[in-house]
Amino acid sequence: MRLSRWVAAVAAMVLAFGGGLALAADHIDGPQASADPAADITDALAWMTPDASKVILVMNLTRNADVGSQFSDSVQYVFHTTSSASYGGAKSADVPVICQFDAQQQVQCWAAGGSYVTGDASGLSGITSGDGKLRVFTGLRNDPFFFNLAGFRETARIVTGAASSLTFDAAGCPALDSATSTALVTQLQTAPGGGPAPDSFANFNVISIVAEVDKSLVTTNGPIVSVAAATYRR
Repeated sequence: MRLSRWVAAVAAMVLAFGGGLALAADHIDGPQASADPAADITDALAWMTPDASKVILVMNLTRNADVGSQFSDSVQYVFHTTSSASYGGAKSADVPVICQFDAQQQVQCWAAGGSYVTGDASGLSGITSGDGKLRVFTGLRNDPFFFNLAGFRETARIVTGAASSLTFDAAGCPALDSATSTALVTQLQTAPGGGPAPDSFANFNVISIVAEVDKSLVTTNGPIVSVAAATYRR
């Protein structure tokens, strides 16, 4: 059974030229996902190493994790990747990177071409496959997601208060004058009443699976790579 909805929109990276950071965030879920935090994806991220030879794949889980948080031994953690020669071009078949854990938090991960690692991946350098094409780290990390929750709530309060006086176009979008639009955008970028935007997730942690994959493993059909992260019940 699929536990989490796909949390990753897609990191379309021009791998041959280095690409940039791609991410998606999802920190507050419904009851079913929240009841199984070790399967609840908070972020999926992907980027290239500086020399553009490897892809870094990150799956973060367990909102508000602590030192006692563990990966589930009944969940399979999967990075799904496809590649194409150009944007919108024909995609390759799914090339997954698959990880799973035992009760002692020993991990096994598989990638294309037979790359495989197993063992304790909680050390800073992780563990590397025999062919050198797959390296994996697993463990507690600071939550990388930045969100100005206070500014967002203040913006929502302002909009709710003005809702009765708004007019809407045929598409259902509110008509805002330039000054109002600027004020709302500014509020999203600052604390209520002004000042620097606070990071509402600054003191929270997640548990992370970080896979460093040789680019050759995920570019079978070209340099444009799409990445999605998912969790499944084993």
